[in-house]
Amino acid sequence: MTDWTNLDYVVVDVEGNGQQPPDLVELAAVPIVGGVIGEPVSWLVRPDRPITPMARRIHGITNEAVADAPVFEDIKVDVLLALSHPALVAHNAHVDVDVLRRKLTGWECPEVFDTLKLSRRFVPNQMSHKLGSLVEAFKLAEGLSSGLRPHRATYDAVVTARLFQMLATTNSVPRSLDEIRDQPSGGGRDEAATLF
Repeated sequence: MTDWTNLDYVVVDVEGNGQQPPDLVELAAVPIVGGVIGEPVSWLVRPDRPITPMARRIHGITNEAVADAPVFEDIKVDVLLALSHPALVAHNAHVDVDVLRRKLTGWECPEVFDTLKLSRRFVPNQMSHKLGSLVEAFKLAEGLSSGLRPHRATYDAVVTARLFQMLATTNSVPRSLDEIRDQPSGGGRDEAATLF
C-alpha cells in the first residue's frame, strides 16, 4: 500500500483583487517532497484591474504595493516551474485552481487535494473548517516568522501545508494515498468560497 509521502505536492494559495472574476495580486507555492514541507516561494502581481477596498481590508495589499510588481505574464514561467509537481494542495481548492486556470491558459491541473474536504472527513467534529479556525485549533502557526500574517499567500500556503501534513497522518502513521484521495465530503457548501 502506497502512503501519501510517496507523492510530491505543491501547496498553493492565491490572494485576489476582489473583482469578478477575481484577478491575482499574490501567489505562494510551498513544495511537500517525501512528506517534508519545503521553502515557500511567492510573488506579488500587478492585476489588470484595481484591488477593491473590501479585498484590501482582508489581505492588506494595496494598489500602491503592487504598482511596481510584475504583471503575471512576467512571472508565468517561474510559476509553472513552482507548480510542476504531480499533485496540488489548497484549502477550498476550487477557488485557487479556478484563478490559476484563468491565468495559465493551457495549464493542466494535476491531481488536487483539498484540505477543506479532508478536514471535514478526518476531523468532522470541528466547529468550523475555515482555514483560520483549523490553524487556531491545531496550533499550525506556531514557530512561523512574525512577518507572516493570515490572509497573505505565504502564511496561508504554509499553514495549509502543515494542515495537509497533519490530516494525511494519523497516530504518527502516514495515511495511504487512497485514503486521502478526494471522496464525497458529505454535502454542504464550501466555506469562505469567495476569493479576495
